[in-house]
Amino acid sequence: MLKKLMTLAAGAAVLSLASGCQTGSEEARDVPDEGQKFVVGVSIPAADHGWTAGVKWWAEEASKNYPNIEFIIEDAIGPDEQITDLENLRSENVDALVILATESAPLTPIAKQLHEAGILIVNVDRGFTEPAADVFIEGDNSAFGRKSAEYMVEKLGGSGKIVVLEGIPSTVNTARVDAAAKVFAQYPGIEIVAQDSGQWNREESEAVMQNILVGNPEIDAIWASDDDMALGVENALRAAGRLDGVWILGGAGMKDIVKRVMDGDPLYPADITYPPSMIAVGIHEAASILRAGRDNALKYMPKHMVLDVDLITPENAADYYFEDSIY
Repeated sequence: MLKKLMTLAAGAAVLSLASGCQTGSEEARDVPDEGQKFVVGVSIPAADHGWTAGVKWWAEEASKNYPNIEFIIEDAIGPDEQITDLENLRSENVDALVILATESAPLTPIAKQLHEAGILIVNVDRGFTEPAADVFIEGDNSAFGRKSAEYMVEKLGGSGKIVVLEGIPSTVNTARVDAAAKVFAQYPGIEIVAQDSGQWNREESEAVMQNILVGNPEIDAIWASDDDMALGVENALRAAGRLDGVWILGGAGMKDIVKRVMDGDPLYPADITYPPSMIAVGIHEAASILRAGRDNALKYMPKHMVLDVDLITPENAADYYFEDSIY
């Protein structure tokens, strides 16, 4: 999956660069001088769990590929802090912003303001609720929800009591949950005994699952939609002595979970890919657009990129296990 992401980034970069090199054309005047310097702000959530820690690591790694571009990377605990970060980045006269929102709705107004002020906006993962970006790059969250739910239904034989754990309010969460719900609704034997939000956080998910366990003596599986939340669910199950006869389906391809899938751990029979390296794709896109000439490059490149997701099972888990990865 990482190779797919990097290939996509490279291909789009080539397209942008090629489109900006048409000598003798009207568009060619949009190409900046080779010596022109750019400033790019990268605004991401704080590394409060594994996936966002991976986002920060990939952002820092990707920025090293462009020594002639000044990158300012800011991470925020929540929407209020991220809005302040973006206002501060505007004062730094950035040419572009790569934004992975802490939450979709609160970040939309400031993103619109910055875009209207002429700053190139590349939005990654959690989309805005209104058009506010030049380019939007996301994983296929509808496929994430659909594929994971289909796997759960098949493994349960079309019948069972399940728990659904949602993440942070965002376009990502909505797409995953809605797609999964459509699948579950097709099977009368699938009963959702509880549904709550674990905020894509291990500790929050553990606490939520503890409460759910008290009122539900029979649970066959938990659709956790995120690997950090899955680990929180595991902690709650272990503390309650409820590990037997139940299993968890998380998502995002955390290496620790992938290893357990690979080893045949019955608690984690499968997982879904959703690599944090997509932030690197956003950084590569911003850099290539600026270097090719923004107005010209945006005429030729796609405005919306959807990155595929895959079901990880014991049969293919080795292909998705990267021992040296931070996530």
